[in-house]
Amino acid sequence: MADESVQNNALGEKAAFQLANVTKTAPQYGKITPRWLVRFLDWKPLESGTLRVNRVAEENDTEVVCGPAEDNPLHGTFVNYEENPREYTLSTISTILDVATRVSDIYSSPFDQIKEQLRLTIETVKELQENQLINNDSYGLLKNVAPSQRITTRKGAPTPDDLDELITKVWKEPSFFLAHPLAIAAFGRECTRRGVPPPTVNLFGTPFLTWRGLPLIPSDKLLVDGQTNPASATGTTSILLIRVGEQKQGVIGLFQPGLPGEQTPGLSVRFMGINREAISQYLVSLYCSAAILTDDAIAALDGVDVGQYYEYK
Repeated sequence: MADESVQNNALGEKAAFQLANVTKTAPQYGKITPRWLVRFLDWKPLESGTLRVNRVAEENDTEVVCGPAEDNPLHGTFVNYEENPREYTLSTISTILDVATRVSDIYSSPFDQIKEQLRLTIETVKELQENQLINNDSYGLLKNVAPSQRITTRKGAPTPDDLDELITKVWKEPSFFLAHPLAIAAFGRECTRRGVPPPTVNLFGTPFLTWRGLPLIPSDKLLVDGQTNPASATGTTSILLIRVGEQKQGVIGLFQPGLPGEQTPGLSVRFMGINREAISQYLVSLYCSAAILTDDAIAALDGVDVGQYYEYK
């Protein structure tokens, strides 16, 4: 047992700690993801929050003659347009941030409380944005794949053959696969089992697995059905193959530019005042949507089983 007289003659660590400055981090929020889909999409600004996608009526055959004789008349032709084109209207993701003025006045060193509260709120709004870009019933990419562009896995687990068939659906300059990290891991296992490990490519300073030169981009917003525990690697999901860009008649993101209080494209923060309870309020709004310009710009591989494992010898 230590000598109590020695302990009483020296300043203890716990008491000394009361005079020490503690180095602190900004709030760390584990639900923040890279949100790769937002980065990989091309974004088109809108004038009045609406995009009309004009398409050509596919049943119309344009008559063109190759090398006509001089005495043969040319055929007249025209290109017909859809009479009722689809219109995409921006959806709104918004919330009101409340910050007590007493808290922001007294406790804003070394970190500004209002700034940190806004940063975390904006991150939450942007996480929901990516979720809606994939899962929204009206414009979400997963929900709006044409029936002719959907296929299912042959044996459950995503194999190289399955992804090759997906490429046949989006063969005109495909850009990337989009999949849950568990689905990418399942595909990697199938490649390893066959002795064809997929190569990697570095984009935005991050390595991605590839197949046939196309990166497999992870997003946890492509949900795994039947997954009751987020840590469990079981269930089924879908893998998307996407062509992006208006010039390629692909998939584009939509936003409203020039918003009052604009922080990033399509996102604004506006001070709403201080109420009688001394609460300062900030309106955080994000306006976004996505458009599939042609049916063959996107395809889905459904029924992807992420729970198959193997013993390698």
